Amino acid sequence: MIRSTSAKDANELAWFKSSYSDSSDPNDCVEVATTPTAMHVRDSKNPQGPHLGLSPTAWASFVTYASER
Repeated sequence: MIRSTSAKDANELAWFKSSYSDSSDPNDCVEVATTPTAMHVRDSKNPQGPHLGLSPTAWASFVTYASER
């Protein structure tokens, strides 16, 4: 996991709905933003709230785990 960036940094990221976020409610999804060194994840209902930064390896492990559930 990567330590949280500042709110200013989070606002500068280009967020998009994750293709892994599949819900009948369009407001109930996960958004991701990529940088060369991290995948950032946040709740779309709270874009100003906290987000999680994951290394590419941790993101790949998370996606594999989540897709098996």
